[in-house]
Amino acid sequence: MAMNGARARLPGVQWGRLLMLAGGTLLLALAAFCAWQTWLIADQGSAVASVHAAQDRAVQALSDEIAKQHDMVNEAVAGVDASGMPDSAAQIAAALKQRLPQALNIELYSAGLDEVLHANYREFGYAKAAQLMSAPDAEGAPPIEAILKGLGDRRLTIVEPLGPSQKPLAWAWIELPFTPIADRFEAIPTGDGRLQLHQSTDRGDNLELMAHGNASSADIEPAGKPVAGSSFNVVAVLPGAYIVLPPSWGFAAFLTLVGVAGGIGLFWLFARVGKPARAPVEEPTLSDVVEALPSKPEAVKPAAVAAKPASVPVPTNINVDPAIFRAYDVRGVVGKSLTPAVAKLLGQSIGTVMREKGLREIVVGRDGRLSGPELAGALADGLRLAGVDVIDVGAVPTPVVYYATYRYNTGCGVAVTGSHNPPDYNGFKIVVGGETLSEGAIQDLYQRITTGALESDGGGSLRLVDVVPDYIERITSDVQTERPLKIVVDCGNGIPGAVAPHVLEGIGCEVIPLYCEVDGSFPNHHPDPSDPHNLEDLILSVKQTGADLGLAFDGDGDRLGVVTRSGEIVFPDRTLMLFARDVLSRQPGATIIYDVKCTGHLKGQILDAGGSPLMWRTGHSLIKAKMRETGAELAGEMSGHFFFKERWYGFDDGIYAAARLLEILAGDLDGRTPEEIFATCPKGVSTPELKVEMAEGAHYRFIEKFREQAHFGDATLITIDGVRADWSDGWGLVRPSNTTPILVLRFDADNEQALQRIQDTFRAQLLAVDASLKLPF
Repeated sequence: MAMNGARARLPGVQWGRLLMLAGGTLLLALAAFCAWQTWLIADQGSAVASVHAAQDRAVQALSDEIAKQHDMVNEAVAGVDASGMPDSAAQIAAALKQRLPQALNIELYSAGLDEVLHANYREFGYAKAAQLMSAPDAEGAPPIEAILKGLGDRRLTIVEPLGPSQKPLAWAWIELPFTPIADRFEAIPTGDGRLQLHQSTDRGDNLELMAHGNASSADIEPAGKPVAGSSFNVVAVLPGAYIVLPPSWGFAAFLTLVGVAGGIGLFWLFARVGKPARAPVEEPTLSDVVEALPSKPEAVKPAAVAAKPASVPVPTNINVDPAIFRAYDVRGVVGKSLTPAVAKLLGQSIGTVMREKGLREIVVGRDGRLSGPELAGALADGLRLAGVDVIDVGAVPTPVVYYATYRYNTGCGVAVTGSHNPPDYNGFKIVVGGETLSEGAIQDLYQRITTGALESDGGGSLRLVDVVPDYIERITSDVQTERPLKIVVDCGNGIPGAVAPHVLEGIGCEVIPLYCEVDGSFPNHHPDPSDPHNLEDLILSVKQTGADLGLAFDGDGDRLGVVTRSGEIVFPDRTLMLFARDVLSRQPGATIIYDVKCTGHLKGQILDAGGSPLMWRTGHSLIKAKMRETGAELAGEMSGHFFFKERWYGFDDGIYAAARLLEILAGDLDGRTPEEIFATCPKGVSTPELKVEMAEGAHYRFIEKFREQAHFGDATLITIDGVRADWSDGWGLVRPSNTTPILVLRFDADNEQALQRIQDTFRAQLLAVDASLKLPF
């Protein structure tokens, strides 16, 4: 009873005072938030003013440089006598070139620009034609513009009148280096913001030429400031800030003061109001103390010690399988040799290479495989950890990733794709500085990972961009069919299904989609058009619908397969014959590259069309490297990769190749059907690609032994990629695949007897090296 009485004398909870304490704490927290907002608003205003000042300096610097270029060209043109036009056009152009040694190209056109009016703008160039045609109506000197002639080759273009400006005798088209403009632009410090150099086009668009500054800035102003004497304008990209209050630092400061005053006031009330009086302390009686004692003393328990959380060890050595670093990409089995941890390390390695080359921005995209989002995210994390800014273009075909590297002027990109491999595969196709990495450069990435020589200072940003509409518009604005064609498009549930039908409809075709729903499990057939079994549904659909043609794409859209209305599979080397004729009609003498698996008839077709044929190794990165080395305008592989430099960018793009093929077939001057046109491309008797599966790495070891031991009599041997034996009436090839552990074989001959003889010869030589081989022929 005594204890109950003691409990009754304890004071109760005073809710009023607790509310004062809580209210004061909340008001001070709000005051701190408003103070932070005040600082952000003030700092934002300063940052915006700094970016606008940088924008003004850039506009002035570029205007000065443009004026300098104009003056230099005017002085050169004024010193040339154009009275002999048009008969002395060549001499006048040479004189201009002598007076303008830095000019990259000079062309002369008549005073009335008749040759421009009647030009084929697809070949001549829409932008070039537009600039020339607008020159006579320009007030003052025609504005300077810029064009992109190839990877990294951006040029200034000037149109100048020869003779009296009121009545010119001719017009000069002059191309100058873009470097002075780029140098002046990049020399302007931008603070926390970013500047973009845009060019206004005749369609009212603004084309981004280059950007400079903080890549994390995201608030792009709607209009830029024009650069005098040019079609350029400089756009300010302002630094973002998390500001939720009205953008007035005075108002935010007032709210801060109100919060501080209110909070302090409530704390003062808490301390002064309602404080309970101190109750007199009653001395406990002896009976109270006795009743309060426990009947049996309890053992004193030691105070509980808070357990220290176990530290999680940071992995210092992730097992990376060297076998995934192949000849021209990185590829492995998801969950086994290829994991998010490996993808992140690969991103760091790629980012490290970029940093060494002074490159800071890269495009990342992925195909439709189920593992794509996780691997692409891990790759981006690694790139950003290495200090590289990432432009994520989402789920797109590999060619769209390549296109985005040109569109956003990064020169760097990674396509996360398993291409035509089984669903449990995935991989990475890598471009750094305009070069698709292969062989030694791929192995260098692995060495950097194993030695830990990786950048890790972080700071890379991430932005999401939808580049597909721009890709579609770029193709459809250049390629159009002269007459409508009805085509069936089989995407095998790969990522091309999201893009290819729109492109082909945009160039004027009627498209019947087949398996165009993107599904990374590939439920209908494998997305590999080089395997005839995968084309059976397409052949049936073409016959049932009465379509003119059937087109098939691989899993990531960089390869193309073709079937005719009669069900014939047109092998890519014959398709390349059509492409070569078309390109050489505009680029006589150009080099055309093809791989070791292509028909022997291809060389003669290229020579007959006035081109220079060159056989090279199989592999998209190897072919692209050879194109850069030789300046080739076109290349192709038996696997269905086609590389157009003429009118395109030189990378392998099955969707663009399909558009060019349909342009050729629909534009035939004799009105022939696709089958009749393909019939003009000679063919012998040939096999598709035949494949022999082997253990990982065993196919490389086999080829080494085969190269040393095989004998083919009087045949000409080509060993740049596997072993190819050529006779006068046909040839055979065996080579190791660089994407999966298989041997790839192909045979081609003038007739069945020659084909059988060549196959028998190869069979004997193959079995002599390994009698256990199960050959598919």
